[in-house]
Amino acid sequence: MSITVVLYSHDSVGLGHARRNRALAHALAADLPRLTGQPVRGLLIAGHPDATADSLPEGWDWLVLPGFTRTAEGYASRSLDVSNERLSALRRSTAAAAIKAMSPDLFIADRHPFGVGEELLDSLVWLRSQGTRCVLGLREVLDSPEATRAEWARIGGAAAAAKFYHAVWVYGDPSVYNPISSGEIPQPLATRTRFTGYLSHGRPVDEVSGSSVRAPKPYVLSMVGGGSDGGRLALAAAQARVPAGHRHIILTGPQMPLPDHARVQRTVEASPDAARIQVTRLAPHVPALVREAAAVVSMAGYNSTAEIMATTTPALLVPRAARRAEQPRRARALAAVGAVDTLALEELSAEALSRWLAEAVVRRCDRGAVDLDGLSRIGALAAAELALRPAALPRTTAVRPTPGVLRAAPRPAEAPVPVPAPYPPAHVAHAAARCAATPLSAPAAETRFDSHVR
Repeated sequence: MSITVVLYSHDSVGLGHARRNRALAHALAADLPRLTGQPVRGLLIAGHPDATADSLPEGWDWLVLPGFTRTAEGYASRSLDVSNERLSALRRSTAAAAIKAMSPDLFIADRHPFGVGEELLDSLVWLRSQGTRCVLGLREVLDSPEATRAEWARIGGAAAAAKFYHAVWVYGDPSVYNPISSGEIPQPLATRTRFTGYLSHGRPVDEVSGSSVRAPKPYVLSMVGGGSDGGRLALAAAQARVPAGHRHIILTGPQMPLPDHARVQRTVEASPDAARIQVTRLAPHVPALVREAAAVVSMAGYNSTAEIMATTTPALLVPRAARRAEQPRRARALAAVGAVDTLALEELSAEALSRWLAEAVVRRCDRGAVDLDGLSRIGALAAAELALRPAALPRTTAVRPTPGVLRAAPRPAEAPVPVPAPYPPAHVAHAAARCAATPLSAPAAETRFDSHVR
């Protein structure tokens, strides 16, 4: 007997959804066998081929659907010369075939409960008939409350999702940002929501290889996630002065448009610091690069931020302001608890980055007040869901919890969820964190310093 898990992410822009699921896969593979006494296998359904560059645990694999991408008019086929209708039908049928073939005990969807164009709906109906436990995984910030309400309404409201999803896992710390009290997660999903903590500590890290990015320490790091909309930040980083005695690594991301990447390279070649700047699209071991950097400049996507939060490296978040309010809201919330510094995109300049880098390389940042241990809780949350599966349904991969380890009980998610203090209203000026300047050689360099509100 074994436990089968299927995780889904739509991946139209960036790799954050797939990388969250990949982190979950490693956590489940590490913990579920110990908790249930059964081996675990799984499939990750993703929508971008770059996702497969990341390794998976033994017994797990990727299924990459033909991709959608975002355009000014909405979703469109990334590569295939087909209509949206044909691409949607292809994705829907492919996902359904894979899900039925795997017959999972646990299904986890990232962010979008019904997928792109409701491509998961048929599969969710089938999964419900099989008694599969279904979980909706959400990052801690979705969007502005107004935009999120409209998004829920487009899929029939939160009640429509609640028909299929037994639990909602929010990958964040409610004392930093609470999407229930902000209105981003409405009833009835709010009553079955559990906060895991940020998925920071324990993230999978690929081994350093001969092709891995290296730079003599000390160095500073600039990164823009997948890079599809990171051209402006990468260009400013290329124009910034490198702190004395340091090198500068700039990661432009695998999805940065070629003209933007080429412009960054040309700018570096013309820089007086060119000999100390290294530009590359991709690094397979970003968490290690962040941890060993003297300072990091980054956009404020969930995964980049989660990797930063697992370290003591001072960080400046420059959130994108287009499409969603997610990144600015995340940056404000983390700055308010002293975990990062922030710079609004409209204030971005090479001079601003130069000043921040010169000041940041002489300090470290203690983020111990934030719950960063979400990955250590995923196994127990999954085991609890598996223990609640209907025992009467015949399934070839049925989970039978080890006696004394897991006991079916009244579903805890039905209990009211305590709601922490609400997130400050949008009109409140954002906070600028200060992890104070302290010599790196002193033990106090790891101390957190007070934030202030401007």
